[in-house]
This record gives sequence, structure tokens and C-alpha cells, in this order.
Amino acid sequence: MRNTENTMSTPTKKSPKVWKAGTLTYSTGGLLVLFAWLLVGDFAWQLKERSVATTAQLVLKSFGSPDLLVGLLIGSVPAAIGLIIGPIISVKSDRTRTRWGRRIPFLLIPLPVVVLSMFGLAATPHLGAWIHEFLGARSPGPMGSSLLAFSIFWVLFELATIITNALFGALINDIVPHETIGRFFGLFRIVSLVDGIIFNVFLIKHAEEYYSWIFIGTGLIYGIGFTLMCLMVKEGQYPPPEPQAPGASGRLMGFKTYLRECFATPFYLLVFGAVILGAVCFGPVNSFSIFYAKQLGINMEIYGQFTAVSYAVSLVLAYILGILADKFHPIRMGIACLALYAAMALWSAFSITNLTTFGIAYIGHTVISGAYMTSTASITQRLYPKLKFAQFASGQGILLAIFSGIMPPAVGLFLDLNHHNYRMTFLFSGLIAVVGLVFYILVYRRFMQLGGHQHYRAPLSETSEFQ
Repeated sequence: MRNTENTMSTPTKKSPKVWKAGTLTYSTGGLLVLFAWLLVGDFAWQLKERSVATTAQLVLKSFGSPDLLVGLLIGSVPAAIGLIIGPIISVKSDRTRTRWGRRIPFLLIPLPVVVLSMFGLAATPHLGAWIHEFLGARSPGPMGSSLLAFSIFWVLFELATIITNALFGALINDIVPHETIGRFFGLFRIVSLVDGIIFNVFLIKHAEEYYSWIFIGTGLIYGIGFTLMCLMVKEGQYPPPEPQAPGASGRLMGFKTYLRECFATPFYLLVFGAVILGAVCFGPVNSFSIFYAKQLGINMEIYGQFTAVSYAVSLVLAYILGILADKFHPIRMGIACLALYAAMALWSAFSITNLTTFGIAYIGHTVISGAYMTSTASITQRLYPKLKFAQFASGQGILLAIFSGIMPPAVGLFLDLNHHNYRMTFLFSGLIAVVGLVFYILVYRRFMQLGGHQHYRAPLSETSEFQ
């Protein structure tokens, strides 16, 4: 009889899953630890993002600020700062090599400025009184002096915040494995929504009365949480930066080379257009919905409840949307979300008349815009060259700064001249979403020509282990 003992297959032990991001490798447990520390930083960062701008809008109105000034400070100032600072910091970060990495030093340096500027915003009434007394007959009045003090610290706050925001996404791009990045941004979105629920349920109804404490508390949480994240996560090794282009100054890439790489490739121009229009189409409603609620006689507690309900719905959807983005790609998800948003916003523009219709429109706006943000959060990480990610993100940021700088004050001026007809903000948002949808369809056609979901390779990308 033939011996079959050695022909029988023996079960082999399955190797543990290893996740890679450039030169970094993670076990499943290590990946969970990475996610945990990034989400600690995200909680602090998103609390700042969720609470400071909304509180600032209410404070400015309490000082008698016109809508035009609100649009300038909340929209144009950060846009102008981003236009100047964003490209310089982003390219410098791409080319930086230190023992701590190329992103973390740039995230830590502006952190104290963010915290101290929030403390300055908290002290606005006292500083305004001092300025009023100091200027005497030349004073613009107590409220004008308070607006002046607020504006100074707001500019400092935005200056430091723009640097951080430009590079936080770049850090995630460098250290999170790309096959998990959609799900990571789903978790990212969940943390953001938890922050939003906390603010809108517990804090917004007290924002006008206790804004100083909100600024101080948010500043402390941001300072502690973001510092811990920067100290606990590690960056990998990067290939040496490309040699300096002719005409480059110091360690910065030549300006002509920067413009050529970012703005001379038609595919990236289409991506810029799609991402920017997708981002700014929600701006008109976001910037003035709180004033629309007040105009309709809706108090801040009910407004906060509407927001919290929409965030709760978005929270349930967030991780599912992240999985779908990994499976179907953010471009397809962006097309679906923008089409749905355009239909909702245009309906809202002609239907809001009371508390009920405002609630339906506002919750629809928040849930669908949130679904878009979650679904497309990883789109630039998937489309831009990895080694020059921050550079291309800053190119996108330049155009976004121009749009963001023009649109809020333009909408604010339109509202000032048209008796504050805030319902028109839904019309503006819906029309911009339609144009953004066209850009997304064009991006998708070119994306498929470049390899599609499975075989895409970014134009101008380098061949390297990191790529």
C-alpha cells in the first residue's frame, strides 16, 4: 500500500497582518494605537474648529458688527493668510528632513500662538475697554474698540491655525496606510461630530454670555491634546528631496517650478476645481445659517438641537461612509453626495418659511454636507503625488483661499443690500454644488484613463519605496 502520510497537507499558521505607510510598518495593534493618538489630536483640533468660529460670529454680532465685517474676518482673513503662508510652509515641509520628521516640527511651533490668541479673544471686553480709554477722543467707541481688539487676536489665531491645518492632513497622508485611510477618516469624522454635538448641545446656548470661558477652555484642551498627539506619533524615513531647481532660493523650490508642477497639469486643475467647489458650496449656508435662525425667531437652544440631531445622524453614517470610500473611491462618493446636496439646497431656497421647514432644510444641509466631507476626506491623499503631497495641497489651498476670500464677504454684502434675505444662501450653495458636480464628473473620466481605482498612478509622481 502506498504511504500517504507525507502527502497530506499540514495547516500553516497564518502570518499576522502587517500594514505599511512608506517605511513605517504596523501590526494591527500598532495601527490601533496610531489611530488612537491621532484621534486624541483630532478631538482637540476639531473642538477648536467646531466652536471658535461659531462663537466668534456671535461675539462679533454682539459688538454690532455688520455682515460684511463678519464675512471679512471669518472668510477673507484666513483665506488671505492661507494664500501667502500656505504654499511657503507646505513646500518647506515637503523638503524638510529632521529626526522628528517633516511635519511634526511645523505642527508644534505654531501651537502656543493658537492657544495664546484664544486667551486674547477671551479677554476682548477688558482689552476693548483699555483701548477705548487709551485712545480717548480718538476712540471708535467701546464697541469699536472691542472689535479692534478682537480683530487683532483673530488674525493671530488664523495665522497659526492656517499653518497647522495645512500640515495636519499631510501628516496623516505620511503615516496612515492608504488601504485604511477611508475608514480612518470615517473615525476622524465621528470624533468631529462628537465635538460638534458637545458644542451645540451644551455650549452654544451660552456662547454669547460665556464666550470668554469657551475660548479659554477650548484653548487649554487644544494645547494639551494636540501636543500629546505630536509627541506620541512617529514619522518614518523619507527619500532625500529633489535637487533645488535653477533659480531656487535657499531651501525653497523655485517659484516657477512650483507653478509649473501645480498648475500646468490639466488633471490636477480639474481636481482642484472639484475639491474647491465641493468645499465652498456649503459656505453660504454655513456662514449665515445661525443669523437666519435668529431672523425666524428660533432661539439658540433649538438651533443647537437641530445641529446636534444632524450630527447624531452623521455620526451613525460616518464609519459606513469611510468603508464605502475605501471600496468605491471618494470620487464616486463625491459625485453622489453633490448631486443629492444640489437637489436639497435648491428645494430649500424656495421652501423655507417657518421653524419646521428651516429645520428640515438645515438638518438636510448638515447631514448631506457632512456625508460629502466624510466620503471625500481622503480624495487628495489618493490623487496627489505622495512625496509632494503638501505642495499640491498648498496649490489647491491658493485657489481655495481666493474663492474663500471673495465669497463670504460678497454674500455678506449681498445680504446687507437685500434686507438680510438669508434664504438666498441656500440658492447660492445649490448653484455652486451643480458646478462642482460637473468638475467631479470630468475628474472621474480622466481618473479612469489614468488607471482607475486599482491601478491609478498620480501624474508627476516619483518611483520610490515611499510612493
